[in-house]
Amino acid sequence: MERIPILRMGEFLLVTIQVDMHDQLAMTLQDDLSERISATSARGVLIDISALDMVDSFIGRMISTISGIARIMDAETVVVGMQPAVAITLVELGLTLPGVSTALDVERGMNLLRSRMGQA
Repeated sequence: MERIPILRMGEFLLVTIQVDMHDQLAMTLQDDLSERISATSARGVLIDISALDMVDSFIGRMISTISGIARIMDAETVVVGMQPAVAITLVELGLTLPGVSTALDVERGMNLLRSRMGQA
């Protein structure tokens, strides 16, 4: 079964999506990430989607759902690297991704997570 790697960086988890997301892979990521948050007591999740050229409404909702699950488990979520076409598509689909913070790149995303954890 195909899986997206989840790397631990201190009290944060880094998810770098390097492949086109299909529905089953998104569901697997949701399950894997919630397990890793629980197992590591992660305080933040950074999801790098810079390799994604497009998203559909299902993937957009999955990002929002993953953020909601993380928040309930006491972890902040930041999505980084969103391509302009992806942002346009999400807006055109009417997906606002409530509860999902964004940053332009991994460095800014990590800084945002650190500031929210009081580590700035």
